[in-house]
Amino acid sequence: MRGKAMERVFVWQLPVRFFHWINALCIVALGMTGFLIGRPLVFASSGEPWAGYWFGTVRFIHFSVAYLLIFNFLFRIYWGFVGNKYATWRNFIPLRASQWKEILRVLRYFLSFLVFLAQVATGLALYSAMSEFGMGRLFAWVIPLFGSDLAVRQWHHLLMWFFPAFIITHVYLVFYHDYVEGRGGTSSMVGGFKFIERPTEPRSPAPSAKE
Repeated sequence: MRGKAMERVFVWQLPVRFFHWINALCIVALGMTGFLIGRPLVFASSGEPWAGYWFGTVRFIHFSVAYLLIFNFLFRIYWGFVGNKYATWRNFIPLRASQWKEILRVLRYFLSFLVFLAQVATGLALYSAMSEFGMGRLFAWVIPLFGSDLAVRQWHHLLMWFFPAFIITHVYLVFYHDYVEGRGGTSSMVGGFKFIERPTEPRSPAPSAKE
């Protein structure tokens, strides 16, 4: 019979691992600061006005991290063309029959990509009202499309809740498949190595005692 053996293979290159963890940290930071922007805390203080400018700091962090996330994503697109076969953009578009068998996994990442684009568009549209920076002005048309600044803000806030749900599902599936299949998926985003099944040569039946 032909069996299967697990082979340790270098899958995730260092730029891909950096992208993954920068992406994760950015999403957490954006979620926390975005929640504070949507529901700001009120502090009563008798100090100097400049000392109470914490909300402006929160907004600055939110905008800065948003740009970091965008440029990190643009770099990932670039690496999809120059990276190894595990990082190629073809893995995210169902072009092969084997990918159609894993269509749910592909659609999960494709959906997160669409939500990411919607968040970028609505976020930069809101930013365009207070900044003359070129990238923000490119999305000024989004506000008239939605009808008002309030509508864009509501959609931006609503879509934010997709990411906690995605993170919980993603982490659960990574740990689940790592436990069931033993492929090292959890540690692969640290060291870059996974365990992949390789077919082994068929074994000859053992000779019987009568021979």
